[in-house]
Amino acid sequence: MKLSQILIVAIGARACQREHIFRNHNRHIKRQNYNTTFPPVLDQNEQILVDSFDSSSISTWSYYYTHGRHVAGENKTMAQWTAGRWAEYGFTSRLEEYYVYLNYPVHHSLQLNYANGSTYTPILQEDVLAVDDTTNYPNRVPAFHGYSFSGNASAEYVYVGRGQQVDFNRLQALGVELEGKIALAKYGGPFRGLKVKNAQEHGMIGAVIFTDPGDDGNVTEAKGVAAYPNGPARNPTSIQRGSVQFLSIYPGDPTTPGYPSKKDSPRAEKSNIVPSIPSLPISWIEAQPLLQALDSYGTVGQAVNRTGWVGAIPNVTYSTGPAPGTTLSLSNILEDKITWIWDVIGIINGTNEDEVVIVGNHRDAWMVGGAADPNSGSAVLVELAKAFGNLLKTGWKPKRTIVLASWDAEEYGLVGSTEWVEEYIPWLKGTAVSYLNIDVGVSGTIPDFSASPDLHSVTTSIAKKIVWPYRGTTNRTLYDVWEEEGGEIGVLGSGSDYTSFLHRGIGAIDLGTTRGANDPIYHSHSNYDSYHWMANFGDPGFLTHKAIGQYLTLFLYHLANDASLPLEPANYGPELHTYFEELDETIASSNGTLDLTELSDAIVTFEDSAQQFNTLRGRALSSNDSDLLTTANHKARDFSRGFASQGGLPGREFFQNLIFAPGLDTGYAPTTFPGITESVTAGNFILAEKYVGKTAKAILAAASILKT
Repeated sequence: MKLSQILIVAIGARACQREHIFRNHNRHIKRQNYNTTFPPVLDQNEQILVDSFDSSSISTWSYYYTHGRHVAGENKTMAQWTAGRWAEYGFTSRLEEYYVYLNYPVHHSLQLNYANGSTYTPILQEDVLAVDDTTNYPNRVPAFHGYSFSGNASAEYVYVGRGQQVDFNRLQALGVELEGKIALAKYGGPFRGLKVKNAQEHGMIGAVIFTDPGDDGNVTEAKGVAAYPNGPARNPTSIQRGSVQFLSIYPGDPTTPGYPSKKDSPRAEKSNIVPSIPSLPISWIEAQPLLQALDSYGTVGQAVNRTGWVGAIPNVTYSTGPAPGTTLSLSNILEDKITWIWDVIGIINGTNEDEVVIVGNHRDAWMVGGAADPNSGSAVLVELAKAFGNLLKTGWKPKRTIVLASWDAEEYGLVGSTEWVEEYIPWLKGTAVSYLNIDVGVSGTIPDFSASPDLHSVTTSIAKKIVWPYRGTTNRTLYDVWEEEGGEIGVLGSGSDYTSFLHRGIGAIDLGTTRGANDPIYHSHSNYDSYHWMANFGDPGFLTHKAIGQYLTLFLYHLANDASLPLEPANYGPELHTYFEELDETIASSNGTLDLTELSDAIVTFEDSAQQFNTLRGRALSSNDSDLLTTANHKARDFSRGFASQGGLPGREFFQNLIFAPGLDTGYAPTTFPGITESVTAGNFILAEKYVGKTAKAILAAASILKT
């Protein structure tokens, strides 16, 4: 049975019964041999795919996606348009519907009440720009936090830095009263939802989060750079919207944890996954008076002595406060809905129906635009579909089935992808080779990769095949630029749609570009993440879109078409040793001891099994034994399931991968050997010992699949 039929039958049977980024990754990869050829040598199929990419058509796709409001669950027409484009290029396409909990803004306000009786009222809106048409759309999206608590709060307030747990610990050590106060936090560090979670857990009753120009490096007005739209610096009125779901606890629909959201799905209590206090985002220019009102109260920012505490807003000391008698009145009213969202799925069936490669990008955005996040990736996927359509016209058919996915509701908490994985997990566990994710495909000029170790080698080899358009030089490949910037591949944490795949034991890569030191400021989740910004500052000519699209297309082509899957399980060996060394350092800096012998022995066993696998695959290739090669490919496909075979992490069972996971207090950035590491950090060595055993068993389960 063809995959398209499988999906339709599965949905029918079930029916009869009844919401990116700043990238923030640790780095571990050891550099590959610096060896490239220019111009890159491509085979005939690769050349067809690469030549299919056209910057002007990518610009057309980007313009379409960025000129209609597409908050999660609001634009079925855009989903249908996407399916239609893919179908034109030979993909069997359809919409997958889920019935999920979302909320939408109704009213919000904020007022600063000084002790002398005077007030200041931020407007909580970004400036309308005459040259940037979507900033003036009548249905432009208000600045709000998705999944925020609907309610009001009025109290004195405290500046809490980046809102990490260690920031709150420092405030307590300084004797700053937190309970009953409102938190004022800056973006950076942990995922915004965890800032609100930490405030809530310390008895605070509301939160306000602002973007600080101190995170913009040299590209600031204070350093003489003109602000958007007149230059590349941050527009001071920009506001970063976003979800405040507790992303490190559970992604997906908070009311259907562990199962897909359908029309008649039972609904669970969501209070442990979303906040119970209201929160609002604000621009730095409107946060300035709030911070200034705290000057001379509490502890001055420099004396707090916390990483990232002091920013670069002019005439502000970043003091903790509170200022006696100075209060904030916060109103945040939202409408709760159980409503439809639409994932778009496109399929080209391969000859090996038990091997599937999935490539995805989310479609929803917090604003009418979303030119970088996510629609740089959306535009690339349409062009990728066109490229494969051209290859199909030659009579080519992939060895492995290709699935394209345009997810909805990623921004609220990876909802569309999580619900889809929850629905199809039995099939995915038996067929999925890898998941390729492009979210913020273009936000700067620096190639940026994070991937599971089995994908490291193909990540670098494909990079040598792509001509890179920037850097003011010629004869550069994508690999050359990546190498010059450090040549590192990040560890996967969370924050985009690869999460559900990774934590069911499916290898993944998250790819795109990030800002160089002097690149224009990318206004994340702001009205200024617009087509006008992209066309004039982010990627004039859409040249980076083209190069990243070509890269993703060749990556997908080789995973779908190479006779021998280009996965390298043995690459986990050195990475596991690196993670082990970091864990050893964490333990050494703690107040306890932990025997890691079982874990180190498991890593050695894994390395031995990986070498056995390499021998098996080499024998299959040298002997041209198709049955033996199929066995090797299936081992490469399946071995990483072992890493997710021992149950989830303590208190957050969704996260089943015991090798890497988003940090409990980061949400985005990864923690390696998370069950052990976070137990040690919490001082719970009994639990840490338990997870040494569970992690070792997971590594051995992966080893047993590779063993011959």
